[in-house]
Amino acid sequence: MSKFLKGTFILLIAGLITRVLGFINRIVIARSIGEEGVGLYMMAFPTFILVVTITQFGLPVAISKNIAEAEARGDHKEIKKILVVSLATTLSLSLIFTPALILLAPILSTTLFTDPRTYYPLVAIAPVVPVIAVSSVLRGYFQGRQNMRPSANSQILEQLVRITLIAVMTKAFIPYGVEYAAAAAMVSAVIGELFSLVYLMTSFKLKKRFRLRKNFFKFAYTGKKTFKDLMEIAVPTMGSRMIGSVAWFFEPIVVANSLAIAGVAAVEATKQYGALTGYALPLLMLPSFITFSLATSLVPAISEANSQNNHKLIEYRLQQALRLAFLSGGLAVIILYVLADPLMKIMYGSSNGSYFIRLMAPFFLFYYYQGPLQAVLQALNLARAAMINSLIGAVVKTAVIFLLASQSSFGITGAALGIIVGFVLVTILHFATVLKKIAFSFYIRDYVKAFIAMGISGWVGYFLFDHFLNGQFLVIRVISSTAEMSIIYIVLLFILKLLNKEDLKRIPIIGKLFAFR
Repeated sequence: MSKFLKGTFILLIAGLITRVLGFINRIVIARSIGEEGVGLYMMAFPTFILVVTITQFGLPVAISKNIAEAEARGDHKEIKKILVVSLATTLSLSLIFTPALILLAPILSTTLFTDPRTYYPLVAIAPVVPVIAVSSVLRGYFQGRQNMRPSANSQILEQLVRITLIAVMTKAFIPYGVEYAAAAAMVSAVIGELFSLVYLMTSFKLKKRFRLRKNFFKFAYTGKKTFKDLMEIAVPTMGSRMIGSVAWFFEPIVVANSLAIAGVAAVEATKQYGALTGYALPLLMLPSFITFSLATSLVPAISEANSQNNHKLIEYRLQQALRLAFLSGGLAVIILYVLADPLMKIMYGSSNGSYFIRLMAPFFLFYYYQGPLQAVLQALNLARAAMINSLIGAVVKTAVIFLLASQSSFGITGAALGIIVGFVLVTILHFATVLKKIAFSFYIRDYVKAFIAMGISGWVGYFLFDHFLNGQFLVIRVISSTAEMSIIYIVLLFILKLLNKEDLKRIPIIGKLFAFR
């Protein structure tokens, strides 16, 4: 197996494990601090992501590319210069944003978020900034050398530490108030990142080929060209990521203020936002791991076909990816829609948020399409168009949230509808952009067949859960219904000739299993 395939496989496995652990982390938080605490945590969390995005400055991708090129030349001096310049840049940014976040926390909490209790989770974020500044550089270094294991292991370690600490720290701080428990959950995330950094630094120290601290400032001073080369890649990359991060940062602010206009009290608004973003959305987004895997394998496949000017192959690969995204997403939608209430009770101990799942689940088929479509745009050198589409979607989403959530007849449902409009619009724009570049055929009959399979499977699952499994424990009823729906759905897909063995091989992990047989 080549280094590229091996690295991709490692990252995919780590991505699956990390996503599952991240979901468990959300469950632990929800059960520890309740809806109100989750609301406070989720209001502060987008700020965490925004600060991380700014501090990284798009450098991990740039570091990876430039180090890979220097490694190919055997230029270890340039590799050291890349590391030194990157560390100097990210640490300088962290020196600015760490105190800025602490100073702005009172303004953000009282003015923008409308709930002063968000002050504590916001302040708890601050120590993570310099930690991520260093760890992002080290991850880029290892990825540039096509050694994905340290990055993958560090992510898993970070999640394990976070889950363990959240369970302990939130329990210890909940007697002092839900805001302190939410801050404790955020501190747990910071400590998890710190453990991840220690692991990365240890791995770097064991495998490094030079002394990083020797003549550090000399390398930083003479690294103007290196800085310029890094910025050529880092700035466009950061621009694309900033759109999503800024939009997510403003989302809880817009929601909180819109609900205040609608007459919803701050405490209740925090609870409602927690149910939407802390309970429902993580469950709806969990199945997107398969579409992420498809997108990962699609980029090199489309790039190769594009370089050969083979438009038929491009359309064929895209058809395969979208069909598998639709079929896998279809199963997720029917399970989530049919079992929304029991799933929420099992995972969070509350059915609050199940309404959002039933409302949003059918539209998430568009969200599952988004990853493969964005991968195609990147492979066709249309990353700038993808960025513009994302910007339009973010602006429209924010506007719809404000217009609807500020009306008492909609309230928090308006926020859910705004989120739906945002990702549906981005998916449609991505698809329209792809159609300008390549020809594409719509097979309406296949989509009708898929909806029939979804309808039959969903009805059977509902009937079994509601009539035949009444005397069983809730967990057994959910597992049995899920298994029955999955089996019936997959059998129907094969009967209707919507799925075959070759299609399964397009999913990287399953493809590896076939290859090793």
